[in-house]
Amino acid sequence: MATKYKIPLVLFLLGMLITIVGALFKIMHWPNSNVLLIVGTLCEAVAIITLIRIILKKSK
Repeated sequence: MATKYKIPLVLFLLGMLITIVGALFKIMHWPNSNVLLIVGTLCEAVAIITLIRIILKKSK
C-alpha cells in the first residue's frame, strides 16, 4: 500500500471506532455519547476529504 493512503485510512478507521463506541454509549444511555458520535463522524469526514484530495492531486 502506498504511504500516502495510510493517513486517511488510519483516520477513517479511528473515526469508525469512535463512532461505534459513541453508538454503544447512546444505546446504554451513558454520558457524552453525542460528543463521541460527532467527533467520530467528523474524523471520518476529514479522512474522506483527505483521500479525495490525494486522488485528485494524483490524477493531475
